[in-house]
Amino acid sequence: MNTIQSIIIAIIEGITEFLPISSTAHMKFANPLLGITNDPFVDLFEIVIQLAAIASVVVIYRKKFFDFKQFGFYIKLIVAVVPALIFGALLKKHIDAALGNLWVIAIVMLVGGIVLLFIDKLFEKAETTDGMQSNQDAITYKKSFVIGCFQVLSILFPGLSRSAATIIGGMSQKLNKKTALEFSFFLAVPTMLAASAKSTLDVLKTNPEVFAKDKLMLLLIGGMVAFVVALASVQFLIRMVQKKGFAVFGWYRIVLGTTILALLYTQYLH
Repeated sequence: MNTIQSIIIAIIEGITEFLPISSTAHMKFANPLLGITNDPFVDLFEIVIQLAAIASVVVIYRKKFFDFKQFGFYIKLIVAVVPALIFGALLKKHIDAALGNLWVIAIVMLVGGIVLLFIDKLFEKAETTDGMQSNQDAITYKKSFVIGCFQVLSILFPGLSRSAATIIGGMSQKLNKKTALEFSFFLAVPTMLAASAKSTLDVLKTNPEVFAKDKLMLLLIGGMVAFVVALASVQFLIRMVQKKGFAVFGWYRIVLGTTILALLYTQYLH
């Protein structure tokens, strides 16, 4: 991986991490197109830029994250993250196998897009009864757990999108779009911290050379780019969903999924 490649991948991660279009799928599709071969450093690089993107949420919502008087907020996040931690540990082999199969990711991307076309209509009652103001107090411990269970779907089906799964999970609990969106952002922090810590340790155990001096600069550049781009992406998602809903992301997923399937079928991508 060179500097230009690292910047492009970091931009892709920053844009897609919080959008319901799967950042993992985009990186898995982009790597071979950019001539990037998967190796331990690439795995670590993807972990670092995901963490950097997640850090943008902590900055944007710093008052919420560091309001230690709101103890219930932290408990809700813990309750919501537990299902992913359990299933992530139990299904690691399945996850690794699925992540290496671009056919699976492309099909999930396509099917997920079809689902997003109907989400606004399916849950429109929550908008009319609760408005579009964020109301995190509406999230009970039970609802937190249910949203966490929806997050497991993104583990079982790479390409589904963690944010899409948790947003839909929130709306299924009669939360309005903005409340579901923000809780999805919040839940990304402990989820990705736990997953990244485990993945980093796994990489370092077998390949400690990934932290060589000549590669640290790539990690730094990638992290900074992903962080800055993600700051804008979060604000874009909130505005887009409020104005246009989720259908636009559904159509995007359908087009991308279909395109990738065509590239795989013609063996242009493999």
